Amino acid sequence: MQTTRPFRILGIQQVAIGGADKAPLRKLWVDLLGLTPHGTYRSERENVDEDIVTAGAGPFKVEVDLMQPVDPEKKPRVHETPLNHVGLWVDDLPVAVRWLESQGLRFAPGGIRKGAAGHDICFIHPKGSERFPFGGEGVLIELVQAPREVIAAFDTLSAAGH
Repeated sequence: MQTTRPFRILGIQQVAIGGADKAPLRKLWVDLLGLTPHGTYRSERENVDEDIVTAGAGPFKVEVDLMQPVDPEKKPRVHETPLNHVGLWVDDLPVAVRWLESQGLRFAPGGIRKGAAGHDICFIHPKGSERFPFGGEGVLIELVQAPREVIAAFDTLSAAGH
């Protein structure tokens, strides 16, 4: 078992929040808290209709996805629980997935694919299994391939001692 981690987590890329109706979420996050609307995403396959809003600026801007199900009777139930998942920037997604699997971490079905924001993504399953004993300890975690500008900004801040 290799113990030297061959990748870095650079920061939080997104937080996804679900509700039966995204209108109250938009009222809170946009109207009251002042996050900036950025776009929308809808997928029948993923059973999600979301508004994408952002906080912050530059390469460390954080995306907040306000999600409701396309069909509340189908899975995945993006509105149960309200905090759906947390997304983390990673500097080398394929290397991270290979290494984490070799350490016994379970990934959700679907593998590496394009996400709503256009970045390559994959999900760590909330629970371990017999074959892969480690999971997200009850939390769905999205690993997101960081673009070059995020990696460069992280390296600049790290070199400056921040």
